[in-house]
Amino acid sequence: MTGATSCGSGQGLDVLAIGRSGVDIYPLQSGVGLADVETFGKFLGGSAANVAVAAARLGLSSALITGVGNDPFGKFVKRALTDLGVEDRFVVTSYEYPTPVTFCEIFPPDRFPLYFYRNPHAPDMQITAQTIDLDAVRTASLYWSTVTGLSEEPSRSAHFAAWEARERRPLTVLDLDYRPMFWPTPQEATTQVRRALAHATVAVGNREECEVAVGETDPNKAADALLDLGIELAIVKQGPRGVLGRTRKQSITVPPNAVTVVNGLGAGDSFGGSLCHGLLAGWPLEKVLRYANAAGAIVASRLECSTAMPTAREVHDLVEATETEVADV
Repeated sequence: MTGATSCGSGQGLDVLAIGRSGVDIYPLQSGVGLADVETFGKFLGGSAANVAVAAARLGLSSALITGVGNDPFGKFVKRALTDLGVEDRFVVTSYEYPTPVTFCEIFPPDRFPLYFYRNPHAPDMQITAQTIDLDAVRTASLYWSTVTGLSEEPSRSAHFAAWEARERRPLTVLDLDYRPMFWPTPQEATTQVRRALAHATVAVGNREECEVAVGETDPNKAADALLDLGIELAIVKQGPRGVLGRTRKQSITVPPNAVTVVNGLGAGDSFGGSLCHGLLAGWPLEKVLRYANAAGAIVASRLECSTAMPTAREVHDLVEATETEVADV
């Protein structure tokens, strides 16, 4: 990264994530467009940052590879990470680009437009292979990456260098997190995602993201296509139809949890943090998916994302309550 400083190395983390970080500016009024919103809240944001926080909230040692600007928002991101239990030693400070800011509008239950302010470039997309601690990537019990990190250089090359160093060790997770505004064309995204899947052992995404990755929106066909590319565990989120998890030996679909949606943003990241927790605990696949679903539902019922990530007790209680309701029907 041009004009940047980086921190030292470490190893033995439960979860090491790489990707977006920044500041989320969320309206404190629901059902009101940004032009008319009067008050806002400021929160840590970015998909990879949220996953790292969600994992830490569940008791895992967690760190994030990302970049921030040399500005007050960059200081806020680093402080928020550490306050929420995520190590910041792999956060690189850029003296060229400002920390990105993201606004959203909140129209429950299913419309939450995002407005990204990341031009001309964001520090988290300027991470280079030289600023990544490859030993930490190799030794992390679980390594989490997102498709968004492949949309721009030098981040793209840095991601592939990290994957080469990791050598497709178990629990190398690729979040299919496709954001069309970050890509010149869907075809370019497909090309890079297909390259990335050759380095991952777990892939997770919704039906639209699976279409970009493997050309399939049918959950079963998408999961099969991912497995055909060498993925060991394919997870396809289906919204109100629940989530499908498939390996070469089993296929499990679990239903969603019924909650009143306040803000759907961040639910997928909470799902991701709980997925990390369940996989590292060695749980049966059905339990992994039930707990991840519950974690996502809890965040969907709250306004913010990072600071809304649930504790293990909260996730457990929702799973138990849901199972009790089903048994009583």
